[in-house]
Amino acid sequence: MSAQGKPSQVVIPMRTSGTLPTAASQEPPYVDAKPVDHSARALEPPMRVKEAAKFLGVSPQTVYLWVERKQIPHLRVMGRNIRFLKSDLELFRASFRQEMVNA
Repeated sequence: MSAQGKPSQVVIPMRTSGTLPTAASQEPPYVDAKPVDHSARALEPPMRVKEAAKFLGVSPQTVYLWVERKQIPHLRVMGRNIRFLKSDLELFRASFRQEMVNA
């Protein structure tokens, strides 16, 4: 407060030079991945845990562990039900195989 009993004002200088980054200037999260057709993605039915495990060649318990550790892209339906999109699992499988080759 100022000496006159009024709250003092804080002046924040505005940025006058430079440009802010735009979404178009940022790189996508999967730089090496093929472009995804989002219209087809919206139509694909989500996979259940057993189907995802079979697609990835692992046990359902491994899929649940990856979900718990947030290592695999997944969707929560009605709180507890877990679903996966095939396009997300294809990217995950490709990166998982790359890690296995580099290990």
